[in-house]
Amino acid sequence: MKKLTTKLVVTGFTLLVLSCNNVSDNQKDNNQDSVKPETTIAEQPKDSSIFDINSIPISDKEIGTFPFFSLPADLKEQNKAVNRKYDMLFFPINSKMTRLEGKVWKSYIVATSSTSDSWSLPYFQKSYDEAITAAGGVKIFDGKVSNEELVRIKEEARYFGEEGSIDYWNEPVRVYVIHRKNGDDVYIQVSGSTAAGVIQILQKEPFKQTITMLKADQIQKDLSDKGKAVLHINFDTDKATLKTDGKEAVAEIAKALAADNTLKIAINGYTDNTGDEEHNLELSKQRAETVKTELVKSGIAESRLSSEGFGKNSPVADNNSEEGKAQNRRVELVKK
Repeated sequence: MKKLTTKLVVTGFTLLVLSCNNVSDNQKDNNQDSVKPETTIAEQPKDSSIFDINSIPISDKEIGTFPFFSLPADLKEQNKAVNRKYDMLFFPINSKMTRLEGKVWKSYIVATSSTSDSWSLPYFQKSYDEAITAAGGVKIFDGKVSNEELVRIKEEARYFGEEGSIDYWNEPVRVYVIHRKNGDDVYIQVSGSTAAGVIQILQKEPFKQTITMLKADQIQKDLSDKGKAVLHINFDTDKATLKTDGKEAVAEIAKALAADNTLKIAINGYTDNTGDEEHNLELSKQRAETVKTELVKSGIAESRLSSEGFGKNSPVADNNSEEGKAQNRRVELVKK
């Protein structure tokens, strides 16, 4: 009887151990269900937050000339539309505010005073929805933009508040794209309220540089005739380090100074209005000092030179456009 009892105890203990092992294995399996399994590079899923224009069918429809769409009947521009051959706008794409550059047209739209009908947002929205779709356009966003996204871009989107700006903080927006074969894709965003509508149109286009480097003889002439020569010297982004063509521009200044040993100049640096004011002021000073240092290295006496930075002060063009900002990023040589 004693042997039988012992055998039962041993058997029961064995079953208990096996049961515990099974529970442990099950727990391990259950825990693994909540852990993302390892995948090879080929198996990695694509980032759904990245917009791929190639996923949009190409439209070969004839869409005419920029800005492509007339206004719906009985609607008009509230004021003169903003129409720029090159600028930048942010478009909400996959809920992320995305910077795009190219031709820009934007305006506030209201009902005409000649019609008895009052403003209708659904009429405004449906008019553009059907017209854009007929041109091969595809809606890629419809909703509100998060406050976090708006805060993230606020320093860069300095155009907010000008004619044709969208009230992203309070109104939803619809975004469309017309994918073109040559890459000059057209992006359109439409928004509105119970009082008026807004439409923004951008056709992608690369920036075309129109600023040319002044040669030594032109620098001499400008200093003699105007008392000032304006140069657009290329530096590394947000740095005071000269790019290759920037060094070439400084070499032309050195030639102009070497041709007239009596000539003394002040080197004044300027920036556009993007970013922090104190940072821009310091950056402009450093860039002016870099030009001075390079001139001294090339054999120009330091006593003939001075340097100073003025940041975003005294702009020569509108900082609301990329072309204007390019004009404002400059070095001025002032005859002393």
